[in-house]
Amino acid sequence: MPAVERIRLHPEYRRRLARLAELEADREFCRHGMGHLLDAARIAYILNLERGLGFSRELVYAAALLHDVGKGEQYETGAPHDVAGAEIARAILSGTGDFSPDEQEAIVRAVREHRRPSPDASVLGALLCEADKASRACYECPAREGCSWSDEKKNAGVGV
Repeated sequence: MPAVERIRLHPEYRRRLARLAELEADREFCRHGMGHLLDAARIAYILNLERGLGFSRELVYAAALLHDVGKGEQYETGAPHDVAGAEIARAILSGTGDFSPDEQEAIVRAVREHRRPSPDASVLGALLCEADKASRACYECPAREGCSWSDEKKNAGVGV
């Protein structure tokens, strides 16, 4: 997946991911590193295939790798990471030249929509939201009781 690899190696993406790792170094709860991003990508792509949605693997992986790129901004400035992440994703995508303008807009919109399920969300945004939640093993987390997520938001079990 050359386009996804160019995102992973993009200097701004690398800088944002490294800063996020620093900011979450002592975090007791879920982190937002490459393991989480790839888990979300794999789950989203499996759901895409199972449901016959027709998204390319590179499009799904690009959206998943970029979905938390604004998390550092949230920690540092309080800006919602979906909003900040959409703008950062737009800049990174425009620098790679790998996706059409429509594909770039679909990815940016999915990043913006990934935090909350919404009736008017794009199919890719809803898919990313579902995969993001499913990628978390809340049911096995030792920090579960102190987590700020509501029980409704937590992943209650495998495949739930």
